[in-house]
Amino acid sequence: MSSTTAGIVFIVSLLVALALVHVPLGDYMYRVFSARKHNRLERGIYKVIGVDPEAEQKWSVYAKSVLAFSLISVLVLYGFQRLQDKLFLSLGFAPVPDHVAWNTAVSFVTNTNWQAYSGESTMGYLVQMSGLAVQNFVSAAVGMAVAIAFVRGFARRKTEDLGNFWVDLTRATLRILLPIAVLGAIVLIAGGVVQNFTDPHAVTTLTGGQQTITGGAVASQEAIKDLGTNGGGYYNANSAHPFENPTAWTNWVEIFLLLVISFSLPRTFGRLVGQKRQGYAIVAVMAVLAIVSITATTAAQVAHHGTVPEAVAAASEGTEQRFGIVDSAMFAASTTLTSTGSVNSFHDSYTSLGGAVLLLNMMLGEVAPGGVGSGLYGMLILAVITVFVAGLMVGRTPEFLGKKIGPREIKLASLYFLVTPALVLIGSAIAMAFAKTRASMLNSGPHGFSEVLYAFTSASNNNGSAFAGITVNTPFYDTALGLCMAFGRFLPIILVLALAGSLAKQAPVPESVGTLPTHRPQFIGMVVGLTLVLVALTFFPALALGPLAEGIH
Repeated sequence: MSSTTAGIVFIVSLLVALALVHVPLGDYMYRVFSARKHNRLERGIYKVIGVDPEAEQKWSVYAKSVLAFSLISVLVLYGFQRLQDKLFLSLGFAPVPDHVAWNTAVSFVTNTNWQAYSGESTMGYLVQMSGLAVQNFVSAAVGMAVAIAFVRGFARRKTEDLGNFWVDLTRATLRILLPIAVLGAIVLIAGGVVQNFTDPHAVTTLTGGQQTITGGAVASQEAIKDLGTNGGGYYNANSAHPFENPTAWTNWVEIFLLLVISFSLPRTFGRLVGQKRQGYAIVAVMAVLAIVSITATTAAQVAHHGTVPEAVAAASEGTEQRFGIVDSAMFAASTTLTSTGSVNSFHDSYTSLGGAVLLLNMMLGEVAPGGVGSGLYGMLILAVITVFVAGLMVGRTPEFLGKKIGPREIKLASLYFLVTPALVLIGSAIAMAFAKTRASMLNSGPHGFSEVLYAFTSASNNNGSAFAGITVNTPFYDTALGLCMAFGRFLPIILVLALAGSLAKQAPVPESVGTLPTHRPQFIGMVVGLTLVLVALTFFPALALGPLAEGIH
């Protein structure tokens, strides 16, 4: 079997597997979030934290709960890193520097998992497990909770209640993320991913040098890293490291894990609003954008001009040879289409057009299928904007799922869309404006600018991957990117919850002959088109200065 044929089989089998689990997993998540009863463990947690699980929250209280929980998480994780030399299983590592600890704490709490450090030589076992891995679970659960609260805004009538954040957070963690992650970890251990607590091993390399190899609870962290669309690798090489991703079939499993919940949540959405066909429409938009991206990324890597690429029939620089071009391109597209940021190849070495597609994936808002929870509410925001534009065309008040999209609703949706572009473009402009910050660039010209643009795009969209030809472990970048992660995560969440509260208070609007059907192929095409047009108008000048200029050159 040729490598191209094997790659096609790899991609098609993944799509088939995702289609097979879409309904059962989506239905299961619907039952989790709509269940009336709490199990014994959950009731114990509510008692310890002093929460009444039967008390519902309006949007402002829900938002305050999200922010309070996240602030406490940042402070705890920051303290963990700064005190790690005094903790059990520290491996003798020194405290993490303050600016790196700040960046890492914000990164993992915002589900970004940007890493300005090498995990195997910076963090001890306890910090990796009880600090970083715990945030992998709860930061993903926060995204799911916000998405479900937003959907309740469409489903509920004449109420200010959107559910209870603490109940949604607990259920997402215990009933969904934890059991699937445990199963995924067992599968990865069977595939050769490391899971131990042994002391580091000193080995002699082929050139006669000495290298220290660190083990650890890698498989358990790897599973939730992908499942929760987190992306923070146990090792600096991330999923290109054989201890994290040993074989082609574990590579398949990891891509499946990072896509499975986000592609199944539209089914949950359809069940919660009582219209399954609406869920199918949303997942269809996600699938169209994802297939176009995967195809474009693969094509750019397989058919690229240049002496060496033409000699070997592909652009293979920076690609892990265990996986090959197609499997690596699939991983790269999937990790930037979601908010995962995990990598199994070096994105900085991708072709100019291949790198441009990866940038575009994040600039879309990572909605195809996007991060766990954040992808769904991001796509629903785009659907709201599409309905509004369609309403303007026919001169009618736009409606979506029986709710009017009035001035307040469209202002909140528009602000949501504008937050991350503002962070990306302003951050990139500041970084390029001063000689001291430009000194971090290892490359000049369009590619150097692409590296800076990628860094701020990744941080602001809570992705976490990087064009790594830039030194970002500096006080400026650690601080600036940390701020982009925080604002890029929590400002959209506040706007989403405010919009949910506005929708929930409305009475249902009956359908009429002027109501735009939002489940048909026409609407699916409109959402896809509007998404691409909005992103093109916003980011084309920046892309023209970076990867597009490099490609033309």
